[in-house]
Amino acid sequence: MPAVRVRSCCRPSRRARLLSGVFILAVTGLAASGAAAQAVTSSTAAVPSGSWTLRDGDRVVLLGDAFVEREGDRGFIETALVAAHPEASLTVRNLGWSGDTVWAESRGVFDQPAKGYARMLTLVKDLAPSVVFVAYGRNESYRGAAGLPGFRSQLEKLCADLRSTRAAAAGSERPPAEIRLVLVTPHRFETADAAARNTALAPYCQAIREVAATQRAGLVDLFTEPTGPIAAGSARTENGVHLSDAGYAAAAEAFVRASGRTLPADFATASAGLRKLVVEKNRLFFHRWRPANETYIFLFRSHEQGNNAVEIPQFDPLVAAAEERVRAVARGSTQP
Repeated sequence: MPAVRVRSCCRPSRRARLLSGVFILAVTGLAASGAAAQAVTSSTAAVPSGSWTLRDGDRVVLLGDAFVEREGDRGFIETALVAAHPEASLTVRNLGWSGDTVWAESRGVFDQPAKGYARMLTLVKDLAPSVVFVAYGRNESYRGAAGLPGFRSQLEKLCADLRSTRAAAAGSERPPAEIRLVLVTPHRFETADAAARNTALAPYCQAIREVAATQRAGLVDLFTEPTGPIAAGSARTENGVHLSDAGYAAAAEAFVRASGRTLPADFATASAGLRKLVVEKNRLFFHRWRPANETYIFLFRSHEQGNNAVEIPQFDPLVAAAEERVRAVARGSTQP
């Protein structure tokens, strides 16, 4: 298989020969991360109405724009969710796409957005999730008040379409379980024009809250999270738009709180080893679902190199093995 390259517009340029053998991941601090996972405790308070939780065996899909795609490279939110639910063997797949909207406008590649939207739904169906996090609204908010009705209508349609992707497991006589949705509001802007941008964003966040209620979906409300510096010398964003590591760590805590769980105060530091494993797993899965030169492999130039498509599923066992290492460390193992 040719060396796999990641698009420079999405991730740092790098080459990886991932299928040539078993890769070795050197991780430090695993003992500390295992201890941190064991230190996570369930909240003893009643779970508020409209909240959600994760269950053993859940297959989780993260769907959204740059906030979700960049999380795949950072791993803070997934690490926190896995560690906060150590009793649950979770499968997590990140389908974030920078610049995307509820219409899947970034996913059309060389086709119309409608085809990208259809491919997105097909991929979700293939992953057979039981939980889907839906994080949109930031890019759409640039359309202002005029774009709000269309955004809300399409978000409702997306929720319905995602639920329609549920499929029964092969050989199962039981009807497929309903997909549980969790809607995520965008976090606040911290740009020079933040006041105006957040004023435009606020109605979109309110629409997300209302759709979550009518769709019987869970909610993670990042827009209402505290703003400003988290610690001396740190900020929640890198450029006023995209979250910094500190911002993702804060968002991870918000996700866990919304699920009815809590994290220890030193979690972000103590879980560094576990987070490295999560990021490595996400890197492998990214190559699986968004391979370099996919135009030649799957799209309109597949007549040239489409024969290489048979190699892409060979990532599956690598992703599964990487995820098992994540689960093991989340349960307290000191061995990856």
